[in-house]
Amino acid sequence: MADPPSTPQTKADLEQLIAALEARLADLYARLPAHTIPPAMIAELDEIDEQLELARARLALIEKG
Repeated sequence: MADPPSTPQTKADLEQLIAALEARLADLYARLPAHTIPPAMIAELDEIDEQLELARARLALIEKG
């Protein structure tokens, strides 16, 4: 998995990153063909899901204090 260009440090940065990742995910799902999904699209879905999971975990840690 490729890390984002810079690691977000603040709650606002993480919220912005999460919103961007969710938008990318929604766009990718909208472009998925009904049959025979290309391996590159599956890999991109996995990558975005991993980045989103990490960003949400970081945000949860920040919100806990």
